[in-house]
Amino acid sequence: MRKLLTDVRPLRVSPAYRRLWIGQAVSGFGQQMSVVAVAWEVWTLTESSFSVGLVGLAGLLPLIVGGLYGGALVDAFDRRTVALASAIGLWVSAMALVAHSVADVESVGFLYAVVAVQALFFAVNNPARAAMLPQLLPGHLLPAANALGMASTNLSFTVGPLVGGALIAWRGVEAAYVVDVLLYVAALYSVVRLPALPPATKMPVPGIRSVVDGLRFLRTAPNIAMSFVVDLCAMVFAQPRALFPALAATVYATSGGGDAGASSLGLLQASPAIGSLLAFVVSGWVSRVHRHGVAIVVAIVAYGVSVAAVGFSAIGLPGLLWLAVTFLALSGAADMISAAYRSTILQSAAPDEMRGRMQGLFIVVVAGGPRLGDFVIGSVASLVGEPWAMVIGGGLCITGVLVSVALRRRFLAYDGRHPTP
Repeated sequence: MRKLLTDVRPLRVSPAYRRLWIGQAVSGFGQQMSVVAVAWEVWTLTESSFSVGLVGLAGLLPLIVGGLYGGALVDAFDRRTVALASAIGLWVSAMALVAHSVADVESVGFLYAVVAVQALFFAVNNPARAAMLPQLLPGHLLPAANALGMASTNLSFTVGPLVGGALIAWRGVEAAYVVDVLLYVAALYSVVRLPALPPATKMPVPGIRSVVDGLRFLRTAPNIAMSFVVDLCAMVFAQPRALFPALAATVYATSGGGDAGASSLGLLQASPAIGSLLAFVVSGWVSRVHRHGVAIVVAIVAYGVSVAAVGFSAIGLPGLLWLAVTFLALSGAADMISAAYRSTILQSAAPDEMRGRMQGLFIVVVAGGPRLGDFVIGSVASLVGEPWAMVIGGGLCITGVLVSVALRRRFLAYDGRHPTP
């Protein structure tokens, strides 16, 4: 049983990692409440899945710029300093949402603008945190640490939307924004307590050339590049979250009008994370699988099948919220497995002097892909409806992954015991 259950050794080995993990989990609750609140506020102002999809698109360009240049900053400066500065930026952005709500500013444009600023700071903060892990933990514990990181993220993805949906239905979006500001103090504290974490190789102050060097390195790193490509197939084609407000207000409405659908929205938002957490509980085997490429491909195909199944259930059995929740949970479990191995490939195969820039590219993919996916699936839904948009998206995800692997079969031979970029 011990071999099957979660490997928590990283939490015991490194107090600094333990504080970072706890801070990420606690602050994540509030962040996910804000995500639900922004999506619900845009929906109530526009009643358009396309407009909700634009929330993701609003943050795409800042995310790309922040990820590319932020990764270069991580390779040039102390990683604790970069993480702290960007965390303060995220905190101030959360305060802006509170201010707009208190002032009763009903502006979709303002919400898009705040989301864009948050995306910029997030794209710098996340690579800094990820690049710290090999400095805080031994290499053989990285798969377990990445599984734990996914668990903390998905714990917040579970609790945050559920509590956020109930809180919005009870007190409105303002309450969710306030909780986000308060809980983010935990993230700030965890970074403040870190030791200095300078990169192993001192890099010059980053400019455009530093970013270009990172992109050039990616051309010589086919395994890292493929881990990005297959994830984009899932996130661009089959990311259904932009459809949740419409589904909550129509297919899975608990009652008519007002904020009643917010509770259903919270459950839909939380479902993938619930599945991820269930998979995490029995993730002790993750560290013993060495064929990471095969594991990633199988997991992403399972993800696409699950998303398509949600669409079919909404078409054939509308109103059965528990069935949609089940399939979304399966998609979350598959995504957790894929993410744990993709993160491990990047952290173990990329050299230290490139780790920040590769983490920057990684965040562009893992956070930018879903934002682009929000726009894509929102646009498809405006033409064929939300259920069929999920069916089409799941099919495109599966097709894209299989075609990509057929063109780059060596990815299936990747062995975590002998990591090569």
